[in-house]
Amino acid sequence: MSSPSVVPAGVQWLEASSEGREWLHSIPRRVAECAQRWELILDPPYPNSFVSIVYPAAGRDGSRVVLKIQYPHRESDYEHEALRLWNGEGAVRLFDYDAEHHALLLERCEPGEPLSTVDPDEALRVYSSLLPRLWLMAGAPFTSLANEAAQWIASLPSTWEKAGHPVDVRLLDLGLESLERLRTTQGPQVLVHQDLHAGNILRAAREPWLVIDPKPLAGEREFSLAPIVRGAELGHSRNAVVRRLDTLSTNLGVDRERARLWTLGQALAWGLEGERVADFLETARWLSEA
Repeated sequence: MSSPSVVPAGVQWLEASSEGREWLHSIPRRVAECAQRWELILDPPYPNSFVSIVYPAAGRDGSRVVLKIQYPHRESDYEHEALRLWNGEGAVRLFDYDAEHHALLLERCEPGEPLSTVDPDEALRVYSSLLPRLWLMAGAPFTSLANEAAQWIASLPSTWEKAGHPVDVRLLDLGLESLERLRTTQGPQVLVHQDLHAGNILRAAREPWLVIDPKPLAGEREFSLAPIVRGAELGHSRNAVVRRLDTLSTNLGVDRERARLWTLGQALAWGLEGERVADFLETARWLSEA
């Protein structure tokens, strides 16, 4: 068995906090113990890891799997429960979970190219086919979209202040008012993946495309469009954003206005901090007039 200790450059940002440094320093031990538990032979991790560290691996029987070691954080809570609920229907299969190490043993997607590599029209057809399969009725233990939106509402004003007022206060107020109205007037609660951009759907053998890396919430269907509409992977322009919103809301039979405002709210919540600030905030501005 092998347990490569290479840490991808994308997770080095965790060195900035004591919790992150402690987790990074624990990776060799965690990986070695998981490799021993599941009898894995590991290759070096995928280079495009930014929060979790993901290793392609081979099982004792020669099966081709993935070992994912999560950095514990709120948005990835219950990722394993989401994969269990989906049970391989449109998403990668979860074979096992180690709670101590926040480690998931997963199906490997091969050839593995992301949905962002195909024509945007084809990508929207894939989304229109996949999303209804993911919308399973959900509640506990998943965080509710209502509570997640409440956290955004509570933090947005101070984050906006610290960021130096990067958007007009009228856009901020629109986002806050929209989130408050939406969170208390939702439809049926289903399992939604709040980061289902086109890099989190991979070409596979068992099915043409499989969803990975869920950041699960229990919320209404309209919110599912937010990560797709705001994501730049399928084109970043006013026309591309509005086209995704119009196409998906029509194909999926969801309320376009609620989907528009959920996307605007999440784009502000995620865009006022982090490395995608400019794209997300520009998308929020476009959506305020869409």
